[in-house]
Amino acid sequence: MALAQPTSPSSPDRAVDSALRTLVTERDGLTALIDAIGNGLGPVFTAAVERIAAARGRVIVTGMGKSGHVARKIAATLASTGTPAHYVHPAEASHGDLGMVQPEDVIVALSWSGEATELADIIAYAKRFRVALIALTSSETSTLGRAADICLAMPKAAEACPNGLAPTTSTTMQLALGDALAIALLEKRGFTAEHFRVFHPGGKLGARLKLVRDVMHRNERLPIVGIEARMDEAIEEIGRKGFGSVIVVNPDGTLAGIVTDGDLRRNLRPDLWTLPVTAVMTRTPRTIAPDDLLASALEIQESSKITALIVVENRRPVGLVHYLDLLRAGAA
Repeated sequence: MALAQPTSPSSPDRAVDSALRTLVTERDGLTALIDAIGNGLGPVFTAAVERIAAARGRVIVTGMGKSGHVARKIAATLASTGTPAHYVHPAEASHGDLGMVQPEDVIVALSWSGEATELADIIAYAKRFRVALIALTSSETSTLGRAADICLAMPKAAEACPNGLAPTTSTTMQLALGDALAIALLEKRGFTAEHFRVFHPGGKLGARLKLVRDVMHRNERLPIVGIEARMDEAIEEIGRKGFGSVIVVNPDGTLAGIVTDGDLRRNLRPDLWTLPVTAVMTRTPRTIAPDDLLASALEIQESSKITALIVVENRRPVGLVHYLDLLRAGAA
């Protein structure tokens, strides 16, 4: 049967109106989900978090069609935030992939109607081998809802599709509830940015999650002069090390200040070379700890409009991070 040709919007406003209707409809679905968690679904949600957190195995996330696409994303989010998880396609499960599911695992199955026939074998397997089954569905009385050990029954909501057929609001709600599970588990496990860095070593995100000590200059590369030095020594050290600044230290090695190119420009005078560094230096330079994230170094440098950041440990300078280092690391 030939499909009717779609009618083109007569103006851009019709497209905008359509977009707004879609977003409002999906927002209403999320609002209903928020209300449900605050009025009855909350204890069930807590039980699901506790069951997953107590599992000795992995979280097996499954679903068919659009629910399957959402299930893949939920599995990826769980895995990247400290909860070992992977997606198992329900049809492939019936042809051998059930071997991926172990008794110590937890199955999270998605089906808006709760009647996806492709889930039958994985549900039966869960019952046979006593694998915990958590359902994300809109019907607690559906086949999936009744079979589940814990049923996260989401409220009914209108699809954004004008025909009420294409999964839109329903998948948005499933995705949001999956994110809520992942974040609740992240917080329960005390999952930190350092843990996150281990699972995200690539790209700009991975670069920003590196530690300052991973890229800082140290030892003989540090531009340092003592507090008793004159400016001619400081300027020579700036030129020799090439960072556009020099760190000034007290006799006991603690940080006293910094002299930057900006300080030199602000103090240009005939006798600049003979002045003590104390007459020119900035006494309260911005600093960072070696175990802080590069993202923190980037924020400090950009907000303070500085290019060099002193790395301090026990009040002593142990390194220096230049903005170019952040560029080379891919963090900026």
